[in-house]
Amino acid sequence: MNDEHSVNAGDGEIDDAVPRRRRTRQALVSWGSRQVAIGGDAPVRVQSMTNTDTADIVGTAIQVKELAQAGSELVRLTVNTDEAAAAVPRIREQLDRMGIDVPLVGDFHYNGHLLLTQHPDCAQALSKYRINPGNVGKGDKKDRQFAQMIEVAARWQRPVRIGVNWGSLDQDLLASLMDANAARERPLDARQVMYEALIRSALESAQRAEQLGLPGHQILLSCKVSAVRDLVAVYRELSRRCDYALHLGLTEAGMGTRGTVASSAALSILLQEGIGDTIRVSLTPQPGEARTQEVVVALEVLQALGLRSFTPSVTACPGCGRTTSSLFQELARDIDDHLRQRMPLWRREYPGVESLRVAVMGCIVNGPGESRHADIGISLPGTGENPAAPVFIDGAKRHTLRGDDIAAQFIALVDDYIRQRWGVPAEAGS
Repeated sequence: MNDEHSVNAGDGEIDDAVPRRRRTRQALVSWGSRQVAIGGDAPVRVQSMTNTDTADIVGTAIQVKELAQAGSELVRLTVNTDEAAAAVPRIREQLDRMGIDVPLVGDFHYNGHLLLTQHPDCAQALSKYRINPGNVGKGDKKDRQFAQMIEVAARWQRPVRIGVNWGSLDQDLLASLMDANAARERPLDARQVMYEALIRSALESAQRAEQLGLPGHQILLSCKVSAVRDLVAVYRELSRRCDYALHLGLTEAGMGTRGTVASSAALSILLQEGIGDTIRVSLTPQPGEARTQEVVVALEVLQALGLRSFTPSVTACPGCGRTTSSLFQELARDIDDHLRQRMPLWRREYPGVESLRVAVMGCIVNGPGESRHADIGISLPGTGENPAAPVFIDGAKRHTLRGDDIAAQFIALVDDYIRQRWGVPAEAGS
């Protein structure tokens, strides 16, 4: 093979554009002065869910605050009992007193029609409802109870996510489609029928909601499953057949690395194709792990795809035989922790700081090059190298650090860089 020919054969412009999102109708979720647009031209939003007993007002309010401060733009609560419904407005009051204006979403199953009608304060305190059409009743009750919930949403002008779930699919609809499929000359396999049942349940429920008076732009859809290939297949078809805003997420993704990888894989494929308006990473928390980990993963997925920026990025090498010291690992960890801890304040003081790129490299092989590509980077000495650490700022070598306190020196340089680049004098910002 001619090497030159093989290279030239691929000449052309490489498409590195950020994924273009498919256009959907735009819903508006609000509380007080806070408005969160979903769909349309709005960015992909991050959602999470509490795992506290909603009747525990203080415990739930604290967890909502933690999730919101971690970056969740909507937080969903389980509303399953009279006690939980009665607690919702008091949770809202607690959050308002703490200055946490994140919109709350009520998750309803089985008795949502009763809770929403018998607890109007709950219906009003929630900014959005989630209804599972597979769990709203059987037979004649199904249509009547679904209608009651939609009527409440229309009365309070609340958006509704119609959330179909693989594990609680409308069995009547599934049985009907299975029977119809069995009568086909060439039946589809059971998985394909299940896909169709999920999609049809969502679309038919949405159409019914519009007939009952809920505006189409106030309807969002989701079809959650627990396997990556199933989620991708269902959402590709669902997005082809409607223009409702779509919520993405694997249900029961799992814990730790497994849940993180599965969710990231599924969401990334769909988001790269322009599908999805809100996302949730449904991680099972490790014992003792903060609930906020699912929010961190969701933010990282969006930032890795270039769809949004939330926190300065830290590039760090994986280490090799040249980096037998743990210094660069410790510095990378300390820098990342420092940036995350300071971001709540920096977002207000230094708009745009989330786009900062920091490099912490462990030896001379790629260290200087990666550091030059970052806004500010440090190349630490590898094993046997000169015990000095050059610091590059905006592509140029500006400092050389030495001594036992290199980490503290570099963190101070990062803070100074942020102040100089994004700081706005008080008189200029007034």
